[in-house]
Amino acid sequence: MKEFREPTFADRQAAAAKARQAQLEKARAKAPANDPLFAEKQAARLAASEARDARAAERKVQKRATEERLAASRAAEETARVAAEKEAEQARKLAAAEAKEREAAAIIARKAERDARYAARKARKK
Repeated sequence: MKEFREPTFADRQAAAAKARQAQLEKARAKAPANDPLFAEKQAARLAASEARDARAAERKVQKRATEERLAASRAAEETARVAAEKEAEQARKLAAAEAKEREAAAIIARKAERDARYAARKARKK
């Protein structure tokens, strides 16, 4: 039976280097570049990516167009709302002016009735 020999540092280093080299060769053997279908898969992925990017760009264009339409619609609605508020304000002012005129006319009519009663009373006393 052989005598057990303790591995030296150099032996351990050499064994580690061989293990690393073996792992590297194993990884190179499994590399996707060696696969014959890899190029086809890569091309399919690239085409799918370009199609996805094109769809995203189209969605952005559609979204921008939709936002512009909404902004125009909001602007038109705001313009209509402001115009309606102005009309309502003018209607309120007109109604207030008419109410003041009616009140003034009523006051004048009451004063005329009172003056007529006063004049009638004076005429009866004479």
